[in-house]
Amino acid sequence: MPIAAKLDEFGKPAWIALMILGFFAWWPLGLVVLAFIIGSGRMGCWNHHGTDRGMSRWQNKMERMQDKMERMRAKMDGRAGGDWWGSAPSSGNRAFDDYRQETMRRLEDEQREFKEFLERLRFAKDRQEFDQFMAERHNRPADPGSQPPPPA
Repeated sequence: MPIAAKLDEFGKPAWIALMILGFFAWWPLGLVVLAFIIGSGRMGCWNHHGTDRGMSRWQNKMERMQDKMERMRAKMDGRAGGDWWGSAPSSGNRAFDDYRQETMRRLEDEQREFKEFLERLRFAKDRQEFDQFMAERHNRPADPGSQPPPPA
């Protein structure tokens, strides 16, 4: 009976013990055992699907990704029973819903206006710095090293 099959009968603790003993005996031997354990999937908690472990793992990831994309599309289309943030579309009180909608619109307008203000402020600061640079450059005396020496 091969050693690997015998250790498989004892389970993961046997493989861990073998790896530890390998490190005690000679550290490269422990690394080899560790690489074998990881490479063979003996300690892998993520693949329990038989021979096509790698493919089923990627298949599961793709299925989860597709589910997430479907939920995102449903939220964006408004089919999920709520708006983008996941809240209910209606509270049941039309007056409150109108108030909430008006408040949200006002906040979005204020946010847009504030962003425009910041953009104008940055532009004015850039303009000021550029004008200052150009004034300093214009008022700078000519470089004395660049002129030819006077004739002697």
